[in-house]
Amino acid sequence: MTDFPMALLCPVLIWVMLVGFFLSVCFAMRDSMVRLKRLHQIPCSRCDFFTGDYRLKCTVHPCKVMSEDAIGCLDYEPASSEKVGRSPAKPNSRCA
Repeated sequence: MTDFPMALLCPVLIWVMLVGFFLSVCFAMRDSMVRLKRLHQIPCSRCDFFTGDYRLKCTVHPCKVMSEDAIGCLDYEPASSEKVGRSPAKPNSRCA
């Protein structure tokens, strides 16, 4: 007779924990999607001042480059067509 409450309590607790786990996974996925959409608003890689060099990525705002602070940058200039459609480097003819 004393085992009856425990026999009901264990499955209920297991279900509560499973539901809690799946809810936390869903909330984490939603939060990560919101964060990812926010990070995709960073315009640095499409800017004319973006160099791509790891030593100095932006010539105007080197401390803000590729961070959330760069969203809405007042100095943003769309990259010129020669920079966007750059062809890969030609191999050295002496090495071939």
